[in-house]
Amino acid sequence: MNPRDIVRCNLDFTKPPRIGLNFDRGRRDDFCWGGIGPSSVWRERRWVEGNIEYYDDEWGNVWHRVSDMSSGGEVWQPALADWSALRAYQLPDLATPGRYEAVRQLFTQDHEHYHMASLPGFPFAICRYLRKMEIYLQDLVLERECVDELHDRVTTLLEQVIERFAQAGADGVFFCEDWGTQERLLVSPSMWRDIYKPLYLRLCSRAHHLGLHVIMHSCGYDWAILDDLAETGVNCFQFDQPELYGLERLADKLHNLHMCLFSPVDIQQTLPTGDHRRIADAARRMVSLFGGVHGGFIAKNYSDLVGIGVKPEWDDWAYQAFLETM
Repeated sequence: MNPRDIVRCNLDFTKPPRIGLNFDRGRRDDFCWGGIGPSSVWRERRWVEGNIEYYDDEWGNVWHRVSDMSSGGEVWQPALADWSALRAYQLPDLATPGRYEAVRQLFTQDHEHYHMASLPGFPFAICRYLRKMEIYLQDLVLERECVDELHDRVTTLLEQVIERFAQAGADGVFFCEDWGTQERLLVSPSMWRDIYKPLYLRLCSRAHHLGLHVIMHSCGYDWAILDDLAETGVNCFQFDQPELYGLERLADKLHNLHMCLFSPVDIQQTLPTGDHRRIADAARRMVSLFGGVHGGFIAKNYSDLVGIGVKPEWDDWAYQAFLETM
């Protein structure tokens, strides 16, 4: 089997000969990642005032960050500061066919690796910035009609993006949507099912109709909706803090749901300890719990080691332990 087949078998639980691997810095990687190309009608603006850098995104939001400190930032001016602007609001040109030519060429030239396409988010991740997070959460109760209209427009655009990626040769789509705090969802489970579950069903159904897997990154404690996410068609969870759930408990849940875990050694409780034995033992334990004879586990590194206070050699200990299980 080539790396592409290995990933597919882990996602589908069809008895792969080993776990999947997704590691940078020249280490083994079963994936070929691609995304949406640049827009022909939008160009980023950046400027500095004092020690604050400002920049915009193609959705129309203006962000700010402290220069030479944070790499990301927060929304300063949302694209939809007032709902009166909704009808006139123009979504970005993400579905323009020309923006997928580079990823099509990338996937066409690579016959060995799993073709993973990165989505710009799902409706919650996108729309919370368009209004600002603290305002958007109020809107879910106070401005439901406007929220539903915005969600529908964004979901329709994402369906088109998924179709473009399928045409370009993707095997799966990957999206990020952080739903939890350290102990619960950001909204009630009943609200999530009412507002977001239908949107997930639309998007996952579209992906599956086109023959694509759906892989979801989410931080926080999402236990209350794991079953719902499986029902909507999410095939794999990319969790960076699996120990937040309890590894045995999470493994039982995912095996029952027939869902794959795509994860590093826990980036909160384990990797930052710098304890070689603890890190290596955790890697081996994850393979034992989530891998199994039928598949269901893809090991990875965490991309921002500096941000979590982890030295590269600590990450290498996890990598070597994962390799030793194969």
